[in-house]
Amino acid sequence: MRLKDKVAIVTGSSQGIGKAFAKGLAAEGAKVVVASFTAPRAEATAAEIRSEGHEAMAFAVDVSEEEQCRAMAEATLGEWGRIDILVNNAAMFISAFPRKTFMDLTVEEWDRMMAVNVRGPWLCVKACFPAMKAQGKGKIINVGSSTFFGGSKDFLHYVTSKGATIGFTRQLAREVGDFNICVNTLSPGLTTSEGVGKTYPPEYLEMFAKRRCFKREEAPEDLVGACVFLASDDSDFLTGQTLNVDGGDCFD
Repeated sequence: MRLKDKVAIVTGSSQGIGKAFAKGLAAEGAKVVVASFTAPRAEATAAEIRSEGHEAMAFAVDVSEEEQCRAMAEATLGEWGRIDILVNNAAMFISAFPRKTFMDLTVEEWDRMMAVNVRGPWLCVKACFPAMKAQGKGKIINVGSSTFFGGSKDFLHYVTSKGATIGFTRQLAREVGDFNICVNTLSPGLTTSEGVGKTYPPEYLEMFAKRRCFKREEAPEDLVGACVFLASDDSDFLTGQTLNVDGGDCFD
């Protein structure tokens, strides 16, 4: 097991991509904190992981709130005494639908997107960094989006937030490198999670799949291997980078 006895916090992990990350890290031996805005879903996912013979705990958190992020880190340390991996997956995406032109977006919609997608990762890092620094090692994985590279119609606030993710990753890598902490962005393409499957019509997903080098829909499980790699010792000399896992769509 590549992550035996490591402790991982995965935000937004009660469903979709985040749940796949949490289960994948646990299968590699990590003790996983299933952190989610919705407590019952978080506990259900943690229970599922435990039923498969792995260690997991649930924690309800709004990542845009500093005190809640700090409490999440403290609970993790109280349970397992360390924090080795932070996956900043929590983000507004489906909840931001229906899409709007930039002229129709409200200030409140813009600010909420930035609070979750940009401020959230920063607050989670602030909460977890002291433990990683004390340990002399850590892995921070920020989840981006292929929309940053090509845009996405009527989705300015979301695409902007994911551009910020890449800037945040590159600068943070500079600031924590002296403490042997790796910071990278894992950038998915359009992934058929539960929310995407319910929101996008099948013909759109089929059309999107045909754009890829691999002519099929992307599933949450397609991202797990890259996440495990970035969380493991195999990526110890990789930092400040963006890894696109999109089936070959971003370079058309």
